[in-house]
Order: sequence, then structure tokens, then C-alpha cells
Amino acid sequence: MGFISYINQRKCTTVLQLIAYIKPHWKAALAAIISMLIVVMVDLLLPTLMAKIVDQGIAKSNLDLIIKTGLLMVGVAFVGVVGGIGSTYFASVAAVKFSTDVRTDLFQRVQTFSFDNLDQFKTASLITRLTNDVAQMQNIVMMMLRILIRSPILLVGSLVMAFFINARLALVLLVTVPLLALALRYVIGKGFPLFKKVQQGLDQINTVSRENLAGVRVVKAFARADYEKERFGQKNHQLTAITIKASRTMILIMPLMMLIMNISILAVLWFGGVQVNTGQMMVGQVIAFTNYMTLILFSLTIAGFMLMMVSRAKVSWDRLLEVLKTEADIQDVVRDAILDTLTYAPRNSESLIQEGRVEFENVSFYYQGAAGTPVLQSITFSARPGETVAILGATGAGKSTLINLIPRFYDVSQGRILIDGVDIRQIPLKLLRGKIGLVPQESILFSGSIRENIHWGRVDAPDEEIIEAARAAQAHGFISKLPKGYDTVLGQRAVNLSGGQKQRLTIARALLKKPTILILDDSTSAVDMQTEALIQRALKNHLAHCTTFVVAQRISTVLGADQILVLEDGHMVALGTHAELIKTCPVYQDIYRSQLGKEAV
Repeated sequence: MGFISYINQRKCTTVLQLIAYIKPHWKAALAAIISMLIVVMVDLLLPTLMAKIVDQGIAKSNLDLIIKTGLLMVGVAFVGVVGGIGSTYFASVAAVKFSTDVRTDLFQRVQTFSFDNLDQFKTASLITRLTNDVAQMQNIVMMMLRILIRSPILLVGSLVMAFFINARLALVLLVTVPLLALALRYVIGKGFPLFKKVQQGLDQINTVSRENLAGVRVVKAFARADYEKERFGQKNHQLTAITIKASRTMILIMPLMMLIMNISILAVLWFGGVQVNTGQMMVGQVIAFTNYMTLILFSLTIAGFMLMMVSRAKVSWDRLLEVLKTEADIQDVVRDAILDTLTYAPRNSESLIQEGRVEFENVSFYYQGAAGTPVLQSITFSARPGETVAILGATGAGKSTLINLIPRFYDVSQGRILIDGVDIRQIPLKLLRGKIGLVPQESILFSGSIRENIHWGRVDAPDEEIIEAARAAQAHGFISKLPKGYDTVLGQRAVNLSGGQKQRLTIARALLKKPTILILDDSTSAVDMQTEALIQRALKNHLAHCTTFVVAQRISTVLGADQILVLEDGHMVALGTHAELIKTCPVYQDIYRSQLGKEAV
């Protein structure tokens, strides 16, 4: 494979893909290119002016020509400075806007991902791609608009000028250029796989850092700081080693190219001197030719450096495209388009979810790429509006997986889930999730005030409704005791609140939404039983017509449920009230006895 073919295969696709993002900012990009063209023209003109001073001014003692040409060189150089400043400015503008667009598209794409997609990429890797990889591409775009544009034009222009001065002497380039091209091809071929490993090493560093920072209290509680330091140090050393190896490979090209360049200049001076002695060239022409030779080799060297940078950026761009080209597993439907397929015709898609009747019909689910038996198998039950359905089972029974299917965080593998008679796969995601209030296992709160966090449930809700939701979640009491009340700013990950307080805020956030369907995923595990009872009573009063799903570990949480669904190893082993299950379901009886210490009756 030739050098040009190699470059075409490795780089052209990337360039074409980049154009789509650079195109909206073509004015800044074009201004950067025009400014760089001015710089190149100045670079090509100055050696000719210098030759004129030497051959026509100094050789003939023409002081007037020397002064005029010298002033012209100063003026030309000033124009080159202005062009260089303009090129840097406009290239920076185009590159920053390019990276902003890419980062925005990445973030928006991630927002469409299902839980399966997020499991595939991992959080730490996505963070690296949104930060380090985008920054790599921003730098390469800026360099492409300046250096990569400059080098080929400067190379071609210098070659033309060199052949124009002395075609025979320019034959030295027929040896120099192929040698440099072969050296570049070898080093880039070796460097590309190494830089891919560098980015993967950054992913691992981010993973360890994120886990350590998120779990710093656990690390300190178990006195595992030394272990974490060793784990981080191991990943850090691995990243250092592969980075050094990649950099060493890239650095090899620089002294090799400098050696070829210096030998070429020496050859030009030798043969040029011979031609001066024989009267075939003038001293000024040798000086100009040497300058053009230097520009040729300089442009090749810079092009080589840029291609090495492009090799590294290509890895980053491939990683970004991997995210951008990934289609979300959960496919949304066009709003109102589903109305044409229904056996009845509501006025608009908003009418699809009114009552909140939920039906599972022979639902099974496998995690993507997982082997073995499904996580859920043949689940069939229904929940009527206003009912509370409790889901009980041992750890790993599939409780959280089951409720994650309702808002379509995952799609069912077999069977279907209906809400008010409509398959949830035929309901627009925004509408579906807009009707569902979710309180997850982990109490996720965001930076900002308590008021802002509860407002997440419904951004247009007045303060009266915020306070009402907080009262129902038994959160108003502790909020009122805080120095700034609802305007209290939460620390990172809400560290200034207890686990129970955070859970109550997430319940208030869900209640403010006034959902048709409410999902509580073990959301009262950190509160005491008295507070939990108050929350359950308030929920019945606050959302009397809401269909509620409660995932719980404590038997006391489910005693008052209208239906209790018992899961074991992904199978639904029983469904009924407490009074029914305590008589008929051995699994439920075992859970009841293990927690309350009473004999089943």
C-alpha cells in the first residue's frame, strides 16, 4: 500500500465526516484559510526579495535598491503577521463552535439512550468522550485550518519556486521527499493502535476516579485508602507506560526528518556552490533556493507532525462517532401518528393515558448479551386505577427490573405491557414518562436548592403545591427547620442531608408531578417505620386515583397493598392480598416469619 493510499484510507473518511460539523461555521473556517493563504504567500515571496537584495543590491552596490527592497520586505512581513493573527483567531472560533456542536449532539444522543445503551458504554467512558475526546478534536480542527492548510500549499509553492530557480538542483528533492513519506507512513502505522490504547487507559482512570470519589466515605469507613491508592496507581502507571510508548513512537520521526532535511540542505549548498563557481548560479539564488528547500522540508516535517496528531485524533473521532451512530434501543413513536392504528380514536395522543390501568401480558425479559435464563419469565397481572401493587421478593428476584419496564427504560423481550389498553411501545416516550412518577432506589438529587429539586417534578408548580407535596412526603418538617428552608442549597450529592431526608425529597418531587402511575422502588428504606406509615397514609390521600407500584424489602411496607406480587428467580410465584398470601404462599410466609418473627396463620 502506497503512502497516499494509506492516508486516503485512514484519513479521508474522517475529513468528510468532520466537514458536516464544520460546514455551519464555514465563514470563520474560510476566513482562517484565506488568512493562512496570505501567510503562505508572504513566506514564498520573502526568499525572492532576499535574493534580489543579494544579487542586484549588494553585488552591484545599489544602496537605493537595497533600501526599497528592504522596506518592501518589512511591509510584506507585517502583512504576514496580520494574516497569522487572523488565521489563529478565525480557526479558534471555528474549532470552538465545532466542539460545541459535537458536545451538544453527544449529550443529546446520550439522553436518548436506553439503560441497555448506557450499560454498553459505561458512565466513565462517556465522560471521557464528552471531555477529553472532544477537546482532542477541537485542537485538531484548529490545527487543520492553520497548519494542515499551510503545509501542502507551502510545499507546492516552494517546489515551484525551487524548480523555477534551478531545475537541476531541485532534483535533490526527488530523493528527499520519498524518504520522508516512507518515514511518515511507518510511524503513523505504528502510532495509531497505541493512541487507541491511550484513550482506553483514560477510560479506566476515569472509572477508578469516579468510583473512588463517589464512594469516598465507604473507603474511609473501611480504611481502604491504601488499597484504592494502589488500584489508582496501577491504572495510572499503565496509562503512563502506554502514553510514553505512543509518544516515543511519534518522537522517532522528528530526528529522522531533521537528519534528512540537514543532509538535503548540505547537498544543496555543495552543488549550489559548484554552480556558483562555474557561473551557472548567483549567490542570492543559492540563498533563495536554500530557503525554499528549508520551507519544503519544514512543511513536510509539520505535515508529518500533523498527521501524527491526526492519527491520535482519529481514535477520538472514532469513539465519538461510536456514540453518535448508536441508535437507541428504545425507539420512540411519532406523536399522534399512533392514533391511526388504534381501534378507537381519541382526539389526541394526550388522551392515551387517563386512568392508569396497567397490564402485564406474558412478559419476559433478557438483558442484552446476557446468557442463561431470563431475568423475568412469563409475568402476567393487572393493576387497576387507584390500586397499590406491592412487589416483594429476595435480592435478585427481578423486582427493580420489572418496574423499569413500565416507563420503557428497557423494552420487554417477549409479551407486552399495556396502559389503558394501549401497548406502551405505541405511546410517545415523553407522554408515557410524563404520566409516571418515579422514586428510584438511589436518591438522586441535583445541585441547587431544595425548592429547585422538588420543582423537577413540575417546573411550573406554585410554591403552595411544592409545600403540599413536601408535607405528603413528610419532608416539610425538617425543611422548615433548616436556616434557609426551601432555599437551602444542597451540597454535592446532597451530602448535607441524611439518607431518609433525601428519600423524602425524591418522594415529594414525584408527588408534585401528580402522576397517573407512581413507582416507588424501595424508596422508604432509610426512614423509620412510623414515618413510613405516615408517608403511606399521605400517599393514599394525595393520590387516591393513582396506580401505585411499591417495591419493598420490608414486609411492613406491603401489608396494606391491594395486591402483593411475589417474585422468585424471575417467576411470579403468587399474587394476592396479605390475608390470602399468608395462607397460601410458602415464599411469602417465609419472608413474613423472617422479618416479623411470627408464625403464619
